[in-house]
Amino acid sequence: MNIEGNVVVHLNYKLSNNKTGETIEETTTENPLVFLYGVGSMIPQFEENIQGKVIGDQCDFVILADNAYGLSSAEQIVEIPLDVFKGEDGNFDANQFPVGSVVPMSDSEGNHLRGTVRSITDEHIKMDFNHPLADTDLKFEVEILHVREATQDELDHGHVHGEHGHQH
Repeated sequence: MNIEGNVVVHLNYKLSNNKTGETIEETTTENPLVFLYGVGSMIPQFEENIQGKVIGDQCDFVILADNAYGLSSAEQIVEIPLDVFKGEDGNFDANQFPVGSVVPMSDSEGNHLRGTVRSITDEHIKMDFNHPLADTDLKFEVEILHVREATQDELDHGHVHGEHGHQH
């Protein structure tokens, strides 16, 4: 079966920084990436590069940063008052926010964000909300492990159910 709309894909991949060769992430046969193809859950060019592939196919491809997680934006780096980070005791504990750490947050509309601590002053924490892979050209090495038709339930929910997928 070819990879096309309305199929569930199981694959292994190794993701590397195309410029440095550094491995960013890698799956295993025991824990592959499993997703519903064509519903927008993956980087569009990732899906384009595996379209038409079948079980056993292997491919390598590069996705440039502006087609992956984008380029860094200065607007995504903000200074947030320390008051926001005070504990229940009313004090700010800098040890809980080391520079470089990633802090889960939410905006005023309840959207979940992850910010990287860039610096701390007496009044603010400078947070970077750019995606951690912004500015990174991605190299994928992919092997297709399994392709099957999606169930109607999976299509209705927009994600995979069952082994390696979402459980309701």
